[in-house]
Amino acid sequence: MLRRDLHKRRMTRAQRRSRTNNTARASSVDPQEVAKFSALAQEWWNPQGKLAPLHKLNPVRLRFIREVAAHHFGRDPRCLAPFAGLSLIDVGCGGGLLAEPLARQGFDVLGIDVARENVAAAAAHSQLSSLPTIYRCESTESVAAEGLSFDVVLNMEVVEHVADREVFLQACASLLNPGGLMFVATINRTLKALALAKLGAEYVLGWVPPGTHDWGKFVSPDALRAELERGGLSVLNVQGVSFDVLAWDWRLGSDIAVNYMIVATK
Repeated sequence: MLRRDLHKRRMTRAQRRSRTNNTARASSVDPQEVAKFSALAQEWWNPQGKLAPLHKLNPVRLRFIREVAAHHFGRDPRCLAPFAGLSLIDVGCGGGLLAEPLARQGFDVLGIDVARENVAAAAAHSQLSSLPTIYRCESTESVAAEGLSFDVVLNMEVVEHVADREVFLQACASLLNPGGLMFVATINRTLKALALAKLGAEYVLGWVPPGTHDWGKFVSPDALRAELERGGLSVLNVQGVSFDVLAWDWRLGSDIAVNYMIVATK
């Protein structure tokens, strides 16, 4: 608890020092995307609601993060809190669907989101769960300007919603400690992804509200790898994630044609 309190005070002092400079910095925030997800703030913790597909995907994401991080940092994933002593920032945390379970696994978690309604929903649920997770309504660039750094940076289903991906990824890279891990999950720029993740998910199956995704912001693994490397990171792994129609569930695999995750280090 003392470590967490000191962490919070340190962030507050840094925030005051950098506040006057933040407005002049480049921003990756897309106001239309902020409004879109602000409207879904009350849906985050409803497994049968508009974000039900994310609830179904969440166990796959968590298992992948846990296994990769445990191997990388030499931790025993069978422990109750294998990541005690490590810090993590969940960029675009939404309602805290990843931040909360990762805090339970021992990470010292900061969740940030540019939608104030999402941060309020995450903080309220965290209090109900008696978790010490810290949430702030901040952009990635403003937190990076404070000079903070973390052992793990989560960047899950965010890059396809930012206004300037290069600016965003540069800010994310600056938040990562040397030897740390960044996880990036997004959608490939393929015709299959257009058919399934955009047209199918939004207009045929109704998994997510129409207009959730912008085809123009989908990005291939090669393009994303190049942008991460320009930010000073080295890509360790590209992991495919696909939906198994027969099992009606998400699976990890080799197919990166639609959804995929990239793991990178500094």
